[in-house]
Amino acid sequence: MKIIFNKNKDYFTQKEFKQLFENNYESLRDYIYYKSGNIEQAEDIAQEAFLKLWEKRKELKQETILSYLFRIAHNIFLNQVKREQVVFNFQNQSTDDYIERSSPEFELELKEFDQILQKALASIPEKHRVVFLLNRIDGLKYKEIAERLDLTTKAVEKRMQKAMEILKTAVKGNFKI
Repeated sequence: MKIIFNKNKDYFTQKEFKQLFENNYESLRDYIYYKSGNIEQAEDIAQEAFLKLWEKRKELKQETILSYLFRIAHNIFLNQVKREQVVFNFQNQSTDDYIERSSPEFELELKEFDQILQKALASIPEKHRVVFLLNRIDGLKYKEIAERLDLTTKAVEKRMQKAMEILKTAVKGNFKI
């Protein structure tokens, strides 16, 4: 479906977005359903993809809206699969390994380390912290981060390097590594 933008604006209005949603929601949901085999997950991802599209509406080109929408949904799906894999791998660790690590001393050290890590993360300047979290938590590559934040890949690399230096210093200062 071709979207006709409001003549006065470079992006679509709420009414035009509603039309886009009504015309494309089912096909987007079906696309994700074919990938996942889970209708509830497909519906959630389709809704989230439209939400992200709405948030980015001022940055979009008319010709690429639908492909961008499907790419958003595809990426959301992949991120969910990755998270599910991490949970699955964690749950399937041997119980002996868990018992060894669940001593009171280990739990206390883990709690202390988590507090230090949270403080260290909070001490990283925001622009560096965002790059770090997008890479390490969301699993995005430097190029993807650069595109999202409208930066060069080199800028992302420098921010990541600075974030790692700050974390390393903060953690090293609190623990004997």
